[in-house]
Amino acid sequence: MRRLGGLFAGILISAAVWLGAAAPALAGPFSDWAVVVVAGDFHDHAGAPSEIFDNARRDVTTALISRGFSAGNIQQFTAKPQSDPSVPGILPSNQESLRTGLNAVAARARGGCLIYFSSHGAPTGLLLGAQALPPLLLSQMVNDACGARPTIMVISACFSGVFLQALSAPNRMVLTAARPDRTSFGCGSADKYPFFDECFLQSLPQVHDFAGLGPAIQACVSAREIREGLSPPSEPQFWVDPTFRPMLPLYRFSP
Repeated sequence: MRRLGGLFAGILISAAVWLGAAAPALAGPFSDWAVVVVAGDFHDHAGAPSEIFDNARRDVTTALISRGFSAGNIQQFTAKPQSDPSVPGILPSNQESLRTGLNAVAARARGGCLIYFSSHGAPTGLLLGAQALPPLLLSQMVNDACGARPTIMVISACFSGVFLQALSAPNRMVLTAARPDRTSFGCGSADKYPFFDECFLQSLPQVHDFAGLGPAIQACVSAREIREGLSPPSEPQFWVDPTFRPMLPLYRFSP
C-alpha cells in the first residue's frame, strides 16, 4: 500500500512539473502586439549624415521591450544605405518595404498595433527613405494591416500633425511631434535624438499607460523648448478616439 501511495505521489509530482513546464508565462497586455519602428532618414536638418533617427529607432525599440512588448514582434526599418548588423531582419525604409513588413508582423501578432516613425517631415507628409509618405497612404497601410485592432500611432517629425485627421479612427490613439503648421526640434548635428523622441524615452519609464504618456511627452517637449528659447513651440498633438479612451488604462505597461 505504501508502495502504491508513493508511486501515485510520484505520478502527481511528475504531472505537476510537466504542466508547469508546458504552461506559458503570464502574458502582458502587449505581448501579442505588432510593432513597427521606423527611422525614415539618416541626415540632420543641414543634410549631413546623422544617426539621430536611427538612435531613436534603436532606443525606442529597447524601451518598448522593457515595458512589455515582445522583441519577436517588433519590425525595425532604417534609411541608411548600410543595414544595421545588430538587428537581424531589419528592412529598408521605403513604401513597399513598409507595407510588406507591417503586414507580416501584424499577421503573426494579432493583439494590437503600435507604429512609431522618427524622420523629417513636411506639410505633405514625412520622409521615408528617398520617398515621401503622405497621410492617406499611411492610413491605408495601417487600415489594411491592423483593421479594427487597438492601434497606437506615434509620428516624430516636423509638421506631423498633418497625419492626425487621416489616421483618426475608432480604436486609435495618435501622438505627433508637432501640430500641422509647426516644425519640431532636435535634428541638428549635435543632437542624439529629436526632442520629441528624447521626451518619449524619458517619459515612458515614468507612466503606467498610453493615457499618461501623451500628456507627459507634451509637457516634456514644452519645457525643453522654453528652456532653450525655441519659438514658435512645436505643440505635440495627442488624440484618442472617445470609444478607445476608456480602454487605455487596461493596457498597462510592465513595471
